[in-house]
Amino acid sequence: MLQHLTGRVWLFPHDPDPDAIRPSVAVIADDRGSVVVDAGNSPDHARQIGTAIAAAGLPAPKWLVYTHHHWDHTWGACAWSDDITVIAHSAATELLQDEADRPWSHRYLRDQVEANPKLGPSFRARALAVPDWSGFRIVLPDQTFDDSITLPTGVVLRHVGGHHAPDSVIAIADGVALVGDAFYPPPFHQRTENDTADHAMIRQLLAEHHDWYVDAHSAPRTRSATLSGS
Repeated sequence: MLQHLTGRVWLFPHDPDPDAIRPSVAVIADDRGSVVVDAGNSPDHARQIGTAIAAAGLPAPKWLVYTHHHWDHTWGACAWSDDITVIAHSAATELLQDEADRPWSHRYLRDQVEANPKLGPSFRARALAVPDWSGFRIVLPDQTFDDSITLPTGVVLRHVGGHHAPDSVIAIADGVALVGDAFYPPPFHQRTENDTADHAMIRQLLAEHHDWYVDAHSAPRTRSATLSGS
């Protein structure tokens, strides 16, 4: 079920089960067409979000934004309408093409984990998220940008990069900063014991004085709550 955060911003909450790796998805409702921020981690996840949008009586999505190319933020894209415009940072295209070229299946997932056990948490979650691979495909962006772009609805997208993914983008609307995983350390299989959250990015985001900060795997926080660490 969608939860109203503030203004035009609604959230389909993240799954608190860390094994699920199912991030929150935001919807910025607008009469010109809703903006969906992240696609969901699977076609099933995307269909649940689409059903929730319709049940809430919100305008049909017209734009789908990838905060970055990682699977749990993009694999639901093939279940969204073909009429939706997928937008991402320009670096995402090559990264997603590499993903699209892989022979995704349960056998492939098992073989990859056997070759590199560090992939286990991510690839087991992928297997749970996509029980049936028929019809599954990775969707490349229709539109890309380098620095920033403002959508017709007034939603601002800005490239921030960072340690987690080079194509990380944040979306800003109605006093809400939707930051995806931008300040996170690198993915688990690429992480070293010295990798931590990107504190410089956190300080920069807080200095922008947004009313709400929403990362993809936590509950939304006000700026004051974020500053206090609560």
